[in-house]
Amino acid sequence: MPRSLFLIFNHEITPVQESDAGGSLGIQQIRCLPPDLKALWRQIPPDLTEINNYLEPIKTWLARQAKTNDYALIQGDFGGCYLMVHFAFELGLIPIYATTRRMAKEEVLDDGSIRMLHQFQHQIFRKYGV
Repeated sequence: MPRSLFLIFNHEITPVQESDAGGSLGIQQIRCLPPDLKALWRQIPPDLTEINNYLEPIKTWLARQAKTNDYALIQGDFGGCYLMVHFAFELGLIPIYATTRRMAKEEVLDDGSIRMLHQFQHQIFRKYGV
């Protein structure tokens, strides 16, 4: 059965991640949040004491678009991730996150300040809860 991957995260999916999703997860279609919902996810207000209602438009979109055993790549605000992962499980989806290898290079500049260069390299997709 064809599976989709729903992206609920702050970044654009990379070609390496797309390839891995197809190869390791059997993904045949990648579905991004619509622009208005992507903006909502990227800017969860830090002063809200509760965000469940704030996330309702994203939950509604996901519930209408996804089917059982589709994947949902969920990364971002910790509280938002917690709520969306639980919601994905309720829908019968498979919530995942991307792991990366992080490499840092430190360069001391002439004025004594330090320039840091960080490089992230996709490794695998990991299921939440296992």
